Amino acid sequence: MDDLLFLDEQLHDDERMIRDSVARFVSQDVVPLMPEAFEHATFPKELIKKSADLGLLGLTLPAQYGGADASYVAYGLVCQELERGDSGLRSFVSVQSSLCMYPIFRYGDDAQKKRFLSKMAAGEVIGCFGLTEPDSGSDPASMRTTAKKVDGGWRLNGAKMWITNATIADIAIVWATTKDGIR
Repeated sequence: MDDLLFLDEQLHDDERMIRDSVARFVSQDVVPLMPEAFEHATFPKELIKKSADLGLLGLTLPAQYGGADASYVAYGLVCQELERGDSGLRSFVSVQSSLCMYPIFRYGDDAQKKRFLSKMAAGEVIGCFGLTEPDSGSDPASMRTTAKKVDGGWRLNGAKMWITNATIADIAIVWATTKDGIR
């Protein structure tokens, strides 16, 4: 492919290596599965372990949590290559990495980080992300789901929809309004 804008020259060696590895994975492992997956409306779950083995889940997180300390440019290149193969796979990796693993890394306590992140990076624990609601879309300011602190955790009350990874998820990151605001 011609690089008329010389964008490739702006990438670091490790970013090109990651991109090229994912491009090979997509061509060899993803694309051949897609016609049958599309025909049967299924997600090839074997791609979860393969994505994890390539280090694609939690790519930008520190190595101590199963990540690769990769740049966000590398992450963008990974997503671009995955999208070339299948939008569902790119969505899976994005939700797992950015919408589930990152919030645990950024806002979770040490016990949550230790409990979930390495297993999520290995594809052993799958996360989903609940924001969108039937009457308010993906606008957190108008969502109606509430969370109330109770003994042993939180009580959620509300409805969510279009939750990527929900059918295969082990944990959920759910947005709700609390007495202290949106959490």
